[in-house]
Amino acid sequence: MSLFKARNWWSTVLGEKEEFDQGCLCLGDVDNTGNGQDKIIVGSFMGYLRIFNPHPVKTGDGAQAEDLLLEVHLRDPILQVEVGKFVSGTEMLHLAVLHSRKLCVYSVSGTLGNVEHGNQYQIKLMYEHNLQRTACNMTYGSFGGVKGRDLICIQSMDGMLMVFEQESYAFGRFLPGSLLPGPLAYSSRTDSFITVSSCRQVESYKYQVLAFATDADKRQETEQQKLGSGKRLIVDWTLNIGEQALDICIVSFNQSASSVFVLGERNFFCLKDNGQIRFMKKLDCSPSCFLPYCSVSEGTINTLIGNHNNMLHIYQDVTLKWATQLPHIPVAVRVGCVHDLKGVIVTLSDDGHLQCSYLGTDPSLFQAPKVESRELHYDELDIELKELQKIIKDVNKSQGIWPMTEREDDLKVSAMVSPNFDSVSQATDVAVGTDLVPSVTVKVTLQNRLALQKAKLSVYVQPPLVLTCDQFTFEFMAPEMNRTVSFSVYLKGSYTPPELEGNAVVSYSRPSDRNPDGIPRVIQCKFRLPLKLICLPGQPSKTASHKLTIDTNKSPVSLLSLFPGFAHQSEDDQVNVMGFRFLGGSRVTLLASKTSQRYRIQSEQFEDLWLITNELIIRLQEYFEKQGIKDFACSFSGSVPLQEYFELIDHHFELRINGEKLEELLSERAVQFRAIQRRLLTRFKDKTPAPLQHLDTLLDGTYKQVIALADAVEENQDNLFQSFTKLRSATHLVILLIGLWQKLSPDQVAILEAAFLPLQQDTQELGWEETVDAAISHLLKTCLSKSSKEQALSLSSQLNIPKDTSRLKKHIALLCDRLAKGGRLCLSTDAAAPQTMVMPGGCTTIPESDLEERSIEQDSTELFTNHKHLIAETPMPDISPLQGVSE
Repeated sequence: MSLFKARNWWSTVLGEKEEFDQGCLCLGDVDNTGNGQDKIIVGSFMGYLRIFNPHPVKTGDGAQAEDLLLEVHLRDPILQVEVGKFVSGTEMLHLAVLHSRKLCVYSVSGTLGNVEHGNQYQIKLMYEHNLQRTACNMTYGSFGGVKGRDLICIQSMDGMLMVFEQESYAFGRFLPGSLLPGPLAYSSRTDSFITVSSCRQVESYKYQVLAFATDADKRQETEQQKLGSGKRLIVDWTLNIGEQALDICIVSFNQSASSVFVLGERNFFCLKDNGQIRFMKKLDCSPSCFLPYCSVSEGTINTLIGNHNNMLHIYQDVTLKWATQLPHIPVAVRVGCVHDLKGVIVTLSDDGHLQCSYLGTDPSLFQAPKVESRELHYDELDIELKELQKIIKDVNKSQGIWPMTEREDDLKVSAMVSPNFDSVSQATDVAVGTDLVPSVTVKVTLQNRLALQKAKLSVYVQPPLVLTCDQFTFEFMAPEMNRTVSFSVYLKGSYTPPELEGNAVVSYSRPSDRNPDGIPRVIQCKFRLPLKLICLPGQPSKTASHKLTIDTNKSPVSLLSLFPGFAHQSEDDQVNVMGFRFLGGSRVTLLASKTSQRYRIQSEQFEDLWLITNELIIRLQEYFEKQGIKDFACSFSGSVPLQEYFELIDHHFELRINGEKLEELLSERAVQFRAIQRRLLTRFKDKTPAPLQHLDTLLDGTYKQVIALADAVEENQDNLFQSFTKLRSATHLVILLIGLWQKLSPDQVAILEAAFLPLQQDTQELGWEETVDAAISHLLKTCLSKSSKEQALSLSSQLNIPKDTSRLKKHIALLCDRLAKGGRLCLSTDAAAPQTMVMPGGCTTIPESDLEERSIEQDSTELFTNHKHLIAETPMPDISPLQGVSE
């Protein structure tokens, strides 16, 4: 136990799931016993009012039943409680309770009990005021120097001060320039109200100025509260503290001087009566509440400050005198005399922990018991260590905590795609055009051997493919149980997806002896959607802008047997030509050579070649596997179409840059719109009518520009998403062609896919260009490096959007160049050594100067004969800025 821990004298927990704030705690002799003993009054946002009189038998006792004098449910949330002379004709103390729309004043009285249960306490409503405005906080005092009674001032949420002279409403005044209410306090020495405005300024208003700012026309009392019309108030003094204030407290321990204490978010300030800073203290922790109180030293003031680290600091002016640990974060702190014990610190947390504590250094009487010593037997420890090492080695061999058979038998997931379309299409809100969009049903079956908990099935397909339902939850699955769910898949957009493969992922919990709640596990199953879901038979085209030729080592196969669902009723001489039409409108033509072992795919759009090319290779492999032929292979001998690929990269990057410019313009117009709103609000709140000077026209024009820019941003985001989908299709195609061109192994193709396809979706913060450039630069620096000099180059640790795409295109061309010269892709550190690489004819380095750039351009143009301008930078088109309203 620390010496600096608050000593618990009495504590309790209030209610269940109730909330409290700094105004919910008050100390005072509310029942007017006259013995100087304070009662603890607590109000909650749930409407419960409680009054405590703690008297523990011994220090640290919890609350007893007789400690709670009164508990009443007032229904409305209680914002603040105060004790003062609030009833006319008497100087007895009464309780004021502030609700959001009502102020109530109660008298608390007790009746002596004749039995052992003790005294009985009750409250009586003396009067109440219904408020026309939502209240925020209140303060009280002898406004105007009245004797023997306290007046109440309530601040509303819209910055209006409402003064009540006990049972009657006096007046209401708006604070000038008020936007959000701040803490409010009354200084009796200067007869002024002190608050902190939303401009982060401490402001002081004289009560006489508030009182004499009478209404221009006499209205009824309720109308006076509603409108609060009057002359414009003049502030007495202001002080800019540069931060929001949490609380204000006025301290006056003698008649000669008083101090204004302001608790900010990072500092607390002590001000003089005229607003000058007496001193300030920068706080190390974020404060939650504070309370100045008198000091034993002449001319100094002590301050209790609670913070969010469960600490309570005691300062004497700016010097830290004591720090104590609390069991909770205090939101309100008071000091009073409870049960003949002076100086009790009462703290309240936001969740209802109420504690009375004191500061002290009581020593802890706890002594740690001695640990039983035992002799070490090193032979037994060696045997135990060898057994543990053997267990660890066996686990590492099995690549998991459980054996593979046990893990596979826990849950089996299988997916089956229906061979036929749904009789009634499930497609809704499609944007494909005039074509009827079909849908296909997918059934996922879960077979579990053991009891499973909290199984959740998530299904994902590539957009613009959508699912009728993508989430399924099973709270409990009994052993040997089969569960089948079905859903439909259809095309929603007018462009093609980058893949036809779907993924079903099941996450579940497997209970064990050590963990009854279950160990989280994940299993997945992939399924392939049919090509006819997004494609229809079409007329072949003789001419096209983009063509690819795939070579094979076997005789050509009839296209009718490869694509039976896309065959037209045609003559025999047409079996080597087949047309495909995507639902979005683009067309692809597939031709099989009659004399050579080649297939040609051609289309007007480069990215549309991917799905048909991939589907052709997959179906050829399946066809020859059924024939029992295992040495079938495909190859690509043409030039890699990098120029067409670079055009898609430039278009995607241009949309990203355009999106940033549009968002910047939208932010500027939004700032302009708010500035005009503030000026109009100031004109409308001014009591003296003034011309608007075309501010309304300016506001309307700015509003139209904000809406137009928001629509442009949304349209650009849609275009960017479509461009990224097309870029992913083209990337898949380029990776496929490079793999066929250099006869890469599946592991090397996987490395290329990881480098070129790192993102599932594109964002402004992390885009495709900078991510791929970093990955390719890493490959060029490691496994494709020419010398140790390149391996020593350090890459940037931050990924920022580049200025253009020239560096990325240069690195992609360099990657293809080094693969063509014999480089191989491998992630192991041994393969990254320069001596292990076989690069006939030498290898070029990453260009560091203009001379090296020219040499690389020459080598690259020799390799890619049809694309001599691959490395040339594509100029970025200028985006015309939108014309806005001049500020």
